[in-house]
Amino acid sequence: MLYKQLRAAVMLIIAATVVSCIPKYTFNGASIDYNTTKTIQIADFPIRASYVWGPMASIFNNQLKDQYADHTKLIQVKRNGDLKVEGEITNYSQRNKSVSSEGYSAQVELSMTVNVRFTNNVNHNDDFERQFTATQTYDSNMSLNSVQEELVTQMVKDIVDQIFNATVANW
Repeated sequence: MLYKQLRAAVMLIIAATVVSCIPKYTFNGASIDYNTTKTIQIADFPIRASYVWGPMASIFNNQLKDQYADHTKLIQVKRNGDLKVEGEITNYSQRNKSVSSEGYSAQVELSMTVNVRFTNNVNHNDDFERQFTATQTYDSNMSLNSVQEELVTQMVKDIVDQIFNATVANW
């Protein structure tokens, strides 16, 4: 009898602990206190890289805004947001990654870097300025034009995930 009461008490404590965490944490990894943080301001990121592919900025800006819209309850505002994400695309480059046995380039690595300034107007201890980078590799027999859209889209997804995790998931 005592065993059953002890077991019931332990289960009650575990249930209470789990339930107490629900309002703050979600399954998408975001840990936002929606009682104090309600809005986010996301500026368009211009391209400041010396090498440019035109559609890259709009792909990045749309994906970044969509990530917060799809995975948080934050309302996107034009100014005075509780959270502010701004920055610029600072690097877009390619380099030879590996060489074949004949001495020619076998693979090319495409790289993208974004500088981000994050301001948390609710808790300035979370503010940061940081660079996020992603790379993709393609076979040197292929032209960049034939793979560029797919590779940029993959790099943008990776960088947007990194930014999201650093800003609202506290990873």
